[in-house]
Amino acid sequence: MEKLIELNPENISEEHICCAISDKKCSESYQAKKDWLTKEFSNGYVFRRINERAKVFIEYGPAENAWIPITAPNYLNINCFWVSGKYKKNGYGKELLNSAIEDAEKQGKNGLVTVVGTKKFHFMSDTKWFLKQGFEEVERISSGFSLLAKKINEKADVPIFNESVKNGTCFKKKGIVVYYSNRCPFAEFYAKNALVETAGKRKLPLTIIKLETMEQAQKAPSPATIFSLFYNGKFITTDLSVCMDSRYDKVMEKALK
Repeated sequence: MEKLIELNPENISEEHICCAISDKKCSESYQAKKDWLTKEFSNGYVFRRINERAKVFIEYGPAENAWIPITAPNYLNINCFWVSGKYKKNGYGKELLNSAIEDAEKQGKNGLVTVVGTKKFHFMSDTKWFLKQGFEEVERISSGFSLLAKKINEKADVPIFNESVKNGTCFKKKGIVVYYSNRCPFAEFYAKNALVETAGKRKLPLTIIKLETMEQAQKAPSPATIFSLFYNGKFITTDLSVCMDSRYDKVMEKALK
């Protein structure tokens, strides 16, 4: 197996961060993700990947500092977790997860927590795989998100979603509303460029909200703070391809059934 390496403030300028490696149109948002990571390292955030030019990595950090609307005292929260291409089914997923579990144990954490979809959501981890690794569903909300936890301390409090996500709606009840953050190198480009053109072509009201602080993210109306699209107040999708003119109608038709 390839060696795992960990990014930090000293090496991040020279190392790649897996996603959008060669996507030139996302170069600015790629750098924005690096800038976001650099700031979060001081909050205990970890970005670990294999030492190859590939999408095989895990991101996690203290749940108290997570850019996600959950309450999970003394847990580690797993964010992006991806094993792609030829590296699938070669043990990398378990190796990366075990490295996070070992960190949690060393730090005296109560356990690990992660947000997934009750069905497959874009930019979210495989729910079934996590359940096979000993995670349990501790809460489910109507918008299709599930909160999974793997306890180390069995007496610890059970993690919960924050109230802001419980009803699956946002404040604006007409048109498209998008929430995104620089947690992903694709989100800003598609939200601020492709979606603006797509909504304009259809004469749809569009509100784009960038989550710029941890406090904003922890009060967001969706657990998917990378990218979430609402339509007429209702959560619709985490699929960034909805921003594209060629995909918008198909994604929305499927989501609104």
